[in-house]
Amino acid sequence: MAVDLSIDLIQATVQVEQALGDGTRTVGTGFLISDPTPDGRPRTILVTANHVFRKMPGAIATIGFRVENADGSWRYDPAPLKIRDGDKELWTHHPDRDVAAISIEAPPEFTKAAVPEAWLASDDTFNKYSVGPGDEMLALGFPQGLSANPAGFPILRSGRVASFPLGPSAAFPTFLLDFNVFPGNSGGPVYVSVHGAPATAAEPGFIAGMLTQQVELNSQNLSIGIVTDARFVRETLSLLDNPNAVPATHQIAQRGAETPGLMSAEDAAYSR
Repeated sequence: MAVDLSIDLIQATVQVEQALGDGTRTVGTGFLISDPTPDGRPRTILVTANHVFRKMPGAIATIGFRVENADGSWRYDPAPLKIRDGDKELWTHHPDRDVAAISIEAPPEFTKAAVPEAWLASDDTFNKYSVGPGDEMLALGFPQGLSANPAGFPILRSGRVASFPLGPSAAFPTFLLDFNVFPGNSGGPVYVSVHGAPATAAEPGFIAGMLTQQVELNSQNLSIGIVTDARFVRETLSLLDNPNAVPATHQIAQRGAETPGLMSAEDAAYSR
C-alpha cells in the first residue's frame, strides 16, 4: 500500500467564504490539521491566512465540507463557521505573519481527513530533503473561488521554488514560488509529495508552508507567489493553548532592519 500526500491534502483542504450582501463574496482556502489538546483530547483545527478572516465583515463564514455518497460520488455540503462573537475575533493569529487558526466542529469524514501536525515542515526539513531553488512544490486552493468540480474539491497546481535561501525560517520567514496566484488561493497548503511512498514511510512528504500573497509591481502581476514557512503555522497552533506566549521568531522579527535602497518581492506583495 502506498501513501500519496496529494490525496490526503486534497481531502483536508476546504473553501472558506462569506457572502457580502451585494451579490459578491470573499473567498479563501483553508486546510484541516489534527492537533490534540494538551490533555490528549482530539481536536480539528482549520488553518488559513489571517487576512482571509479579516476581510470577512460578518460573524458567520462558510466552510466547504464535502460528503461521499453511497454510490461513490460526492456532494458539496457547506456548513456555517462562527468567526466572531460581536467584535471579538474567535480565531487565533500569529503576531507577525499572515497565519490564522481556529478550532472547529467537523463531520466525522473531515475529522478523519485532517492531516497530522507532524506533517508541517520543521527547520531542518528542507535540508533533510535537499529542497532548494528550482525544485517543484504543489499548491491547493480555490483561485477566484473556483473548485475542481461541483463537489467542491480544491484545484491542484504546481510551481518551482524561486528564491534562496529557504532558511533559517526565523531569518527568512517566507519564500517565493514561481506560479500565478489569484484571489481565493490565500491560505492554501504548499507541499512536497513523495509520490507512492510506502505506508510504512515516516514521512510521505511535508507541508512546506501556506500561500499568503502574490507579487505585484506597478499593478503588474509578476506570477510569483509568497509562501509563509510552516514554522509559523506551528507557532500559531501553539498559541491556541497558550495565547499569551511570545513566539521565538517574534523577538527576532523585532530586531530586523530594512536595507536602504533594496526592495524585496515581499515589499511588493499583495494578499490574495
